[in-house]
Amino acid sequence: MSPIEPGSLRAWLLATRPQTLTAAFVPVAVGTAVAHAQGGVRVGPALAALLGAFLLQIGTNLANDLFDHEKGADTEERVGPLRAAQAGLLTTDQLRRGMVLSFAAATLAGVYLTVVAGPAVVAIGVLAIASGVAYTGGPYPLGYNGLGDVFVMLFFGFVAVCGTAFVQLGFVPPLAWWASVPVGSLATAILVVNNVRDRETDAKANKRTLAVRFGRGAGVVEYVLLLAMAYLVPALLAWGSADPWLFLPWLTLPWAAALTRNLVRLEGPPLNAILAGTARLLLVHGALFAAALFRCVRC
Repeated sequence: MSPIEPGSLRAWLLATRPQTLTAAFVPVAVGTAVAHAQGGVRVGPALAALLGAFLLQIGTNLANDLFDHEKGADTEERVGPLRAAQAGLLTTDQLRRGMVLSFAAATLAGVYLTVVAGPAVVAIGVLAIASGVAYTGGPYPLGYNGLGDVFVMLFFGFVAVCGTAFVQLGFVPPLAWWASVPVGSLATAILVVNNVRDRETDAKANKRTLAVRFGRGAGVVEYVLLLAMAYLVPALLAWGSADPWLFLPWLTLPWAAALTRNLVRLEGPPLNAILAGTARLLLVHGALFAAALFRCVRC
């Protein structure tokens, strides 16, 4: 039985899934580093982008908790971390209100960014909120139809990194598109571990993730390819700019290899450690990548 009091602050903290918020922080850090490399950092828009990213991530997490519970994906058979609705810590009405408030607060950050960066921000924000809800909710939930990986790569990679660069520079440089790939790849790898771990309960709930559709082996292959892209792109950028500092993310390569090895040999609850480890890898890899981009004068 959970020691957390229903409706308490700890229950809300659990529902926000703070361990996943690296997927919100890293794209903004990398996008800001891209802006710096292009000579155009703006502190106000950077901070607003970070706040908006955190709020969108929290709103999406609350939506996932709510809709997965309503669709029967989170049951007592679940082997992943505790979920608020599943454990009776928050009601579906509470989660729904929290989701709406999070997206509303993100909209306020978007209003400021629209003022400083133009109406393109409106389209980005509306699409991000709609997709956050549609990931597990709505008539065609993306996560239930094998499109969750595409969603994460698109929004936590390309949209977040390029959007952060755009609100500071007023345009999206080619470097931002390249820099989006490692960030989106590692964020997607977190989802892949989740899907590999949950494939049996997901299948019972008719959640047709790629791991459910094609099996555990396909999930492992996808994880390997995503991590490979996360290390290949910095190497290509280092080669193109003749700046060896862009190899900084390669310091985490042994860690990535260990995570991959454990994903291959472990099953069930032990994969929770691989999930957390991949989230931390995203944070450290992203911080090193951002640091390298900050000092890159030929990018």
